[in-house]
Amino acid sequence: MLKILDKLPQQGVGIGALRWSLLFVFTLFGIAKFAAYEAEGVARIAMHYPLFAWMYPLIGEQGTSNVIGSIELVTGALIALGAWSHRAGLIGGLMGMATFLVTLSFTFGVPLWEEGYGFPFMGSLAQFLFKDAVLLAGCLVLTLHAGHALRLRGVAGAD
Repeated sequence: MLKILDKLPQQGVGIGALRWSLLFVFTLFGIAKFAAYEAEGVARIAMHYPLFAWMYPLIGEQGTSNVIGSIELVTGALIALGAWSHRAGLIGGLMGMATFLVTLSFTFGVPLWEEGYGFPFMGSLAQFLFKDAVLLAGCLVLTLHAGHALRLRGVAGAD
């Protein structure tokens, strides 16, 4: 058994897999925000949320979705750059954590359980939002990885 464990790849392989899978998620979801169907879907949830509600009268449904999508694309890019720059990775990880904390906060005050069944039968909104707990944890891992690397190398010469 120990011989098999000796052949496991380094933890950096897992960090890399997590980094590139999060880039994939942020890229696809960020690009989708520029489509009308996604802007409509986001508006149903975000239009009444204080963090975003003020944007809808100013720049409309599509404009607000474009801003959110742009933030997601920048977050993904910083997470990807974290492969070469711990500072960029730290910022991207923190932005990702903020993203998923916001989306998870949408769970307060909305119907989460399937009508007619109740807990544990999730409705489609709960299914959409609860996956963000895992994505939040992934961003936390990348944030901690970058933060520890910066601390160990001294912030000035970390990258």
